[in-house]
Formats: sequence, structure tokens, C-alpha cells
Amino acid sequence: MKLGDFSAQLPKGDLWVFGYGSLMWSPCFDFKHKTLGRAHGYHRALCILSTRYRGTARKPGLVMGLCRGGSCWGMAYRIDAPRLRRALARLWYREMTRRVYEPRLIPVRLSSGKEVRALAFVADPAHPSYVRELDLQGRARLVAQGIGARGPCIDYIRKTLDHMHDVGVRDPRLERILHAALALRENGGNGRSGTTLACAVAPSAARQPEARAAGAVLRRAARRPRRAAARR
Repeated sequence: MKLGDFSAQLPKGDLWVFGYGSLMWSPCFDFKHKTLGRAHGYHRALCILSTRYRGTARKPGLVMGLCRGGSCWGMAYRIDAPRLRRALARLWYREMTRRVYEPRLIPVRLSSGKEVRALAFVADPAHPSYVRELDLQGRARLVAQGIGARGPCIDYIRKTLDHMHDVGVRDPRLERILHAALALRENGGNGRSGTTLACAVAPSAARQPEARAAGAVLRRAARRPRRAAARR
């Protein structure tokens, strides 16, 4: 969706924005107020191949998207009307360049108990960079290898978790992925599991060079001899 089309649908006045990843600790816009909030009907997931900010086309990383089902803690920002146009322009440049997200107004309950409708960037499961089926170890491999224009993917995950801890919330699955990625880095990228890894995405693989690159990385990792095991 183009920014002009989305803006035309917004109600007049201030707008709330819900951040569940890097927007929690690195917003790109001026805001009037921020508070902890919980989105209902959506959950945070590492499901988007990153070939720009946290990876490359040859070695993609993995970043977060908001997916259907469950709930998700994050930061809610209130942007007052005079700042809204500039804030939305910055958000579109940052989040919508590859059209991997769908901008939506979703229900968010603030820490005060008030419920608002906030702009959130929801993962598009039909996009070529959407990772549909990948186990924890497979996601950890992509996190461990990804380094892009904004630095290592591991730092992106760590900063998100650190911010969540600072405000008193946790994401145990994301913590496990980070720990597995750190272990892979320490072991030179070799996992200890004998499971064959696959990267199943939508739509067909013939139209997704980024997905093919991710799958190739995982297949190579699965074929490597496990030096750590040999030493034991």
C-alpha cells in the first residue's frame, strides 16, 4: 500500500504506533508520549528474511514480523497531528521499501488499561521473504550469519530483548533463538543437532532468490562435519 492511500484512510488527529522489534528501542520519528502496550490477536515472530538492514542477498539474516494469533508486548507511541506526516514518511521509508509488511490499525491495550487502535506493520505471508516453516535451530543459523547495513542480526535480537527486560516483559522463544545463535557463532557456525534443516517459504521457490540463498546456507551447514563432536 502506498503512503498516500493509507494516510487517506486514517482518522483525523493523533495516531498511535505499535513497535514490537527495533521500533521499541530505536524509533525513527518524534512522538508525544510512549508507553508499554499489548497487541491482541497478533504475536511477534522471527519470520522475515533480511537482505538490507541485518543481512545480504547472499547471507540473509532474519528479522521480526507481527503474525496472526496470540498477543504481543511492545511499545506504543502517540504521535500528535502536526508531526504525523513527517513521522509516517520516515516509517514508510524504513519499513515499507520491500513491501514485506502490511500496515494495519490493530487493537492495543496500553499499560493504563486504555485500548487504542495503533498502526502496526504486519508480516505479509505471501511475500517471497516470508519464512513459513523453520525450526528454532534453522532460525538461529540465519540470525548467527546475518550482517547488514545496520549491523549483525544478533545485535538486533539482543537489543530487542534487552529493551523488553528493561520494561519487565519477556519472550522466551526469542531468548532461546538468541542463545542458539550465540552458540553457533562460538562454535564457528556448526550446530550440534543432526537434524536436516529446511527453509519452507511462500510462494514458490522459483520466485524467491532470497529464500533460495537462505535454504542453501542451511543445507551447507547441515552437511558440514561437526568438528566439536569429532574432538569429543
